[in-house]
Amino acid sequence: MLSTKSEKIDTFVAPACHEEIEILFQDESVLLINKPSGLLSLSGKNPLNLDSVHHRLVKDFPTATMVHRLDFGTSGIMLLALNKSVNGDLTRQFQQRKVGKTYMSMLYGHLDNDQGFIDVPIAKDKPNFPLQKICAESGKPALTHYRVIERLLNPPRTRVLFTPETGRTHQLRVHSQQIGHPVLGCDLYGTKETHGMASRLLLHALTLEFEHPLAGKRISFECPSPF
Repeated sequence: MLSTKSEKIDTFVAPACHEEIEILFQDESVLLINKPSGLLSLSGKNPLNLDSVHHRLVKDFPTATMVHRLDFGTSGIMLLALNKSVNGDLTRQFQQRKVGKTYMSMLYGHLDNDQGFIDVPIAKDKPNFPLQKICAESGKPALTHYRVIERLLNPPRTRVLFTPETGRTHQLRVHSQQIGHPVLGCDLYGTKETHGMASRLLLHALTLEFEHPLAGKRISFECPSPF
């Protein structure tokens, strides 16, 4: 029987990423890497999107599994588990919001306040996959803290440090758009004014802090921003 329900087909094909993955830390249980911008975290359903962080790493680390992801355009620090029990432990830490994360970003325009927070719910924009949207009725809670690092001129830009308390899809990009200062280089939530102002998404996973599953103590790592 033919389905009468229309299905969204992902026609996105990722351009080739020639940058290498940098290993930041490795022991018997975890692997921390610097993901380049323009590389998928996991291989896509489209066979042309085979190249990804996972696809590359399992060649040298066959037991490596993903415990979180970064968007295609986002660069920076990622954590992988090297066995099943460690994966379960780290996954629980993410689910219980025990993992500390910060992101460096460059936004369009000048933010009025030096620090603050964005607390608006995010939902899937189903007719416009893969877009997300602000929605008070169906959205899930999403909270982002921000701190201005510097304000730049010609054109006006603001470098900010984001500390998300939740991990919704596209959260930092949607929240930035919501306050009228989209992330530069964002093809999904940018504006006519931001078009062409950056050759990549200016969003970078800067730090990650978690409890080491075997050592039993909190450890933190930093991956300097390339912009």
